[in-house]
Amino acid sequence: MRIPIHGGAMAIALATAALCGAAPAHAADAWPNHVIKFVVPFTAGGANDLVARAGAEAVSKRIGQPVVIENRPGAGGVVGADYVAKSKPDGYTFLVGAVGTVTNSLIRTKMPYAPDDLVPVGLIAVSPSVIVASPSLPVNNLKDLIEYSKKQGGAPFATAGSGSTPHFVEEMLKEKGAQLTVVPYKSGSESITAVIGGQVAATSEASVVVLPQIKAGKLKALGATWDKRMAAAPNLPTTAEQGLPEVRIGHWAGIFAPKGTDPAIIKRLNAELTAGMQTQEIRERLLPNGIEPAGGSVESFVAFIQSERDRLGLLAKNAHMTAE
Repeated sequence: MRIPIHGGAMAIALATAALCGAAPAHAADAWPNHVIKFVVPFTAGGANDLVARAGAEAVSKRIGQPVVIENRPGAGGVVGADYVAKSKPDGYTFLVGAVGTVTNSLIRTKMPYAPDDLVPVGLIAVSPSVIVASPSLPVNNLKDLIEYSKKQGGAPFATAGSGSTPHFVEEMLKEKGAQLTVVPYKSGSESITAVIGGQVAATSEASVVVLPQIKAGKLKALGATWDKRMAAAPNLPTTAEQGLPEVRIGHWAGIFAPKGTDPAIIKRLNAELTAGMQTQEIRERLLPNGIEPAGGSVESFVAFIQSERDRLGLLAKNAHMTAE
């Protein structure tokens, strides 16, 4: 049954609708007015966690509100990402995602959330992946590694599990002619130990993880997988400089918001993050560890995520990569 709305009731209804429509803008104007939470989908102490804490500190100082870290590890980052995807989109809960935020949906048949349930906000920083070998291995660069693997009829390459960043590096090298056999470990630290111990020929891991071992002479660096040399290792050539530009991937960390978050809040957080990550204090903390502060616009981060999804998706499909 239709209920007629008379003049006074109509005015009240219109006023209420107007207030509801104005709510997001008002929320953006008032944001932030209490603690913000950055969810890290990995355990404390790792590269993603380290970058997340630097980003949280940088943002907190600029917005005048605490930004706390909450670690929610599990399923290669899916647990934490799912939590944020299903959180209230009020501008107070964000994900500090990594490569898995892009690749998990490419290699898993079932996901608890859709890729577009998480909206890109901004890139925090990048820790290039460094391809390393045992000092005793008779190779000094990536072309040497490729030729060595061919002569050996295959060389074991350690990864941190199916679909991990080292796994993608291994598949990229195979596309360039390397004959490598995946040896999966539970973590990057186990992979590094295996290379040092001579159980495998090589692996690839975040610069922040391997640089101390390289400086100590326990690992031999063959190439960095980002598009520019690291300030912490200026003498280490990139894969592109060695004629392998397609071998490119980074252990990056970026902020994502639940779908439905006010675009004005996303834009504001991006601006504060970008400015905060370029301060001398943050740069002096991250650069010596091989972590390159990033930043950039929302649009550039959106484009980066889409590009990585397309590029890595094709690689995963060709390599028949699946989650373990």
